[in-house]
Parts: sequence; structure tokens; C-alpha cells
Amino acid sequence: QVQLVESGGGLVQAGGSLRLSCAASGRTFSTYAMGWFRQAPGKEREFVAAISGSGGSTDYADSAKGRFTISRDNAKNTVDLQMNSLKLEDTAVYYCGAQRIYTFRRVKGRYDYWGQGTQVTVSS
Repeated sequence: QVQLVESGGGLVQAGGSLRLSCAASGRTFSTYAMGWFRQAPGKEREFVAAISGSGGSTDYADSAKGRFTISRDNAKNTVDLQMNSLKLEDTAVYYCGAQRIYTFRRVKGRYDYWGQGTQVTVSS
């Protein structure tokens, strides 16, 4: 069993930055690929970024490339999402998820565990 708790959301002006963090319980954190997804009101939950268990591989949605960076610290059981140059359309609830198989990193239905989410609001 893995429990995930996100933090770091908030209100930020367009062009600003936020750093989200996801803390995981358990002693097998490094065996899980981790992903960040987001869900805006009235929309489906969508993939944002993912990182392999070792941290050696990362993947980003086109909307996140060049602006967001995902990283993890297996010693601390955390995965972070650094978000720069934020846009109004980045406004959403952001969720971190964990699954065993990195190959399915973009498939939300393949994630075994989810956090409760953290709200990110970008204002003009």
C-alpha cells in the first residue's frame, strides 16, 4: 500500500512559478513510476509528466515541455513538479499517482495509487 500526499499548490500570477511536491509512504517507493496529472473543471484528468522509478527517464505532455520539470528523491520518498512560466490554462487540481510500470505512464487508468490533489490557480 502506498499513500500519496501532494502539497505546494496555490494562487500565482501568470508567468510565475510553483513547485508541487508529493510525499509517499512505504519502503518500496523506488519501484514505482510516478506521474503528475491535472484536472480542470469540466475536463478529464490529463497527463502532465512522469518519471521512472530510478529517475533516469522522464516524459512530459506537450503542454508541459520546456516549462515543467519532474524530479524525485528516492531517499526522501518524494516527487516534485517544478512549474515555471505558468499560464492561465494551467489552472487545475494537480494529482500525483504511482504505478509499477513506466511504459503506461500516460494512462491514468493504470495508476494504482493517487493523492488527494492540490489546487493550482493561475491569475492574469
